[in-house]
Amino acid sequence: MAVAIIIFLSIFAGKAGLRIGIPSLLVFLGIGMLVGSDGLGVQFGDRYAAQFIGMIALVIILFSGGMDTNFAEVKPLMKEGISLATMGVLLTAFTTAVFAYYLFRWVGHSSTLSFAEALLMAAVMSSTDSASVFAILHGRKVHLKEGLNRVLELESGSNDPMAYLLTIMLIEYIRVGDMSLGHAALSFSVEMSLGLLAGYGLGLGMVWVINRSNLHNESLYPILLLAGAIFIFALTTIAYGNGYLAVYVAGLVVGNKKIVRKNRIKMFFEGFSWLFQIVMFLTLGLLVNPHELLPVAWIAIAIGLFMTFVGRPIAVFITLLPFKSFSFKGRIYLSWVGLRGAVPIIFAIYPLTAGIEHAQMIFNVVFFITIISLVVQGTTVISAANKLKLMDEENHADVFRIEFPDEIKSAMSQIDITSEVLSHGNKLMELTLPDHTLAVMVMRKDTYFVPKGNTPLKLGDKLLVISDNHEALMQSYEALGIKEYTMKQN
Repeated sequence: MAVAIIIFLSIFAGKAGLRIGIPSLLVFLGIGMLVGSDGLGVQFGDRYAAQFIGMIALVIILFSGGMDTNFAEVKPLMKEGISLATMGVLLTAFTTAVFAYYLFRWVGHSSTLSFAEALLMAAVMSSTDSASVFAILHGRKVHLKEGLNRVLELESGSNDPMAYLLTIMLIEYIRVGDMSLGHAALSFSVEMSLGLLAGYGLGLGMVWVINRSNLHNESLYPILLLAGAIFIFALTTIAYGNGYLAVYVAGLVVGNKKIVRKNRIKMFFEGFSWLFQIVMFLTLGLLVNPHELLPVAWIAIAIGLFMTFVGRPIAVFITLLPFKSFSFKGRIYLSWVGLRGAVPIIFAIYPLTAGIEHAQMIFNVVFFITIISLVVQGTTVISAANKLKLMDEENHADVFRIEFPDEIKSAMSQIDITSEVLSHGNKLMELTLPDHTLAVMVMRKDTYFVPKGNTPLKLGDKLLVISDNHEALMQSYEALGIKEYTMKQN
C-alpha cells in the first residue's frame, strides 16, 4: 500500500512540477529523499538492489528510446551524434577529472583523490542522461530548429555505453593497480564492437520472432519484446560486449522495422518506461542520506559549475569542429542541455559495490551534481531555446494526428510550407512528389481542406502527404529543399 501511495503521489507531484517548470524526474528524486532515512525514516541501504533496479530501468529506457528514434530522421546527423556520444564523453571526462583532481589538492580535502579516482568520478557523470533528456523533450513537447532534438536524443541514448565502459575500466584499473594502454584499447574495441553487432543481429532476430509468433493474445507481444530486450542485454554482457549499447541498437532496429502491433507495443513501452523512471528515481532518492551531501556541497557545486560552463562546452565545440550542421547558437544549446540524471547515480553505485576507497564520497558528489543539473539545466530547457531563438514548437506540432493500422505499409508526412518550398511554385501540382504518393489534406490557420492540383499553397500551410515509398519520398523532399517536416512510418 505504501508503495502504491508513493507512486501515486509521485505522478501527480510530477504533473504539478511540470506546470511550473520543474522536471518530473527531479520531483521523483525529491520524494524518494523525503521518504528516506533523513525524512520520514524509511530505511533503504541495499546498494546491490538499487544497482539492479537501475540496470533494468536503464535497459527499458534505452530500448524504448531506440524504438522511438526514427532512423531516417537521425541519419543526416548520425556522425555528429556518435561523435558527441564517444569523443564528447571522453573529453568531458578528461577535462572534468583534471579540474576535480587539482581542486581536491588545492583545498587540501581530507579525502584527496588520486588522478585515477578523479577520472573515475568524472567518467561516472560524463554522459548525458537518456531518461532526463527523453522525459523533458518528449514530456514538454519541445521542438527545436536545426535538428537539435534528434541529435540530443541520439547522443543521450547512445553515450551511456561509453560512460559505462570508462567506469568499469577505471574501477578495474584502481583495484588491480595496472592496465596497459593496449589492453584498455582492446577491451574498448571488443566491448563496443560486440555490443553493436549483438544489438543489430539480435534486434533483427526479435523482429523475426515478433512477426512469426502468432500469439493468441495481442497483449503478449509487448511482454515478449520486453523479455527480448532483457535477454539481449544479459547475453551481450555475458559475452563481454556492451549490453547497454546492444539494447539501444536493438531498440533502434525494432522501431524502424515493420512489426505486428507496433503501435500497441510502443504505447506499452512508453508507459513501462515512465513506470521504471519513477521507480528508479524513487529508489535512488531512498538510497542517499541527505545529511551526507552537505560536507561535499561546495566541492560538488564547483565541479558541477565547471562541467556545465567549461567541460561540456569544450567537449561539444571540439567534437563538432569537423561538422557544419549547427550554428554557433545551436552548439551553445547543445552545450547547455548536457543533462545529468539517474544514469550517473546508477554508475556511481558501481564503485560502492566494488569497494573503491573513496566510493561513498564520489557517490555523494555525483548525486549532488545531478540535483544541480536537473535544477539549473532541466528547468531552463525551454527558456534557453527561446533565448537563443531555437524554439520551433509550432512548425513541428503534429496537427493531423492520424494513425494507420500496423498492417498498412505507409509513410505519412507533415510538410511545413516555407518560403523555400514556395520558391519551386505556389501550387500543389508544382511539388514533384514520387509515384504512389498523395497530398491528402491542408491545414491553413484553423481550417482543414482537401487540396487539388491547382490549389495555391500559402506560407505557413501544413500539408499532409501519404506514400507507400518512404525512401522515394525522402529523396523528393531533398530535391525540393524541404527541410521542415515530420514523418511517421509503418
